[in-house]
Amino acid sequence: MPLTFDDLLLRARALAAGGRRAILGIAGGPGAGKTTLAERLVDALNGDGPPWAAHVPMDGFHLADAELDRLGRRDRKGAPDTFDAAGYAALLRRLREEAGEESGEVVYAPGFERVLEQPLAGAIPVPPAARLVVTEGNYLLLERGSWTRVRACLDEVWFCEVDEEERVRRLVARHERFGKDHATATAWVLGTDQRNADLIATTRDRADLVVPPDALPTFHAPA
Repeated sequence: MPLTFDDLLLRARALAAGGRRAILGIAGGPGAGKTTLAERLVDALNGDGPPWAAHVPMDGFHLADAELDRLGRRDRKGAPDTFDAAGYAALLRRLREEAGEESGEVVYAPGFERVLEQPLAGAIPVPPAARLVVTEGNYLLLERGSWTRVRACLDEVWFCEVDEEERVRRLVARHERFGKDHATATAWVLGTDQRNADLIATTRDRADLVVPPDALPTFHAPA
């Protein structure tokens, strides 16, 4: 039978069934629907009682534009070496180690401001009671450099799959919504974004589960 969103909810619940904190990763190319799936999962899991799931995106570990300028990498922002991969892995380890009501510690994760296109420190609180953390990003399954530390911190990784034409359409619309004209948005999507998407596609077979488009909730905003 085809995989459904309800199936994904059951699988996510099962990850945290043992009482310890579990971390679910959602990977996929730019525009594949990672953020939308993560947000809908967390909303649904928290909808039947006290919140116990948290959403921590990888995007908060983008290097700031000033640092990308210093490194000469701003023209390919979004590539693997334009993130603080070691810092992301360290946060995931901390989320796993500092779990449970007895710790009494809120772990703060960085967020990402789409309008400014800049990371924001301490923007996402993860309370001790969070038994499931859903994290999503492009390079969760990448076996390169510090990214290799990420997979070991995750209980499962799901890979979002979407029609390539639809993925490109979403990305162009997202770039336009945040200030790029159509020509500039299209050039970025077919250049920098596409090179990243091709790399991410090579990691698909390392996922625990491939999520087909039909299993994704209604798509309202590019992810």
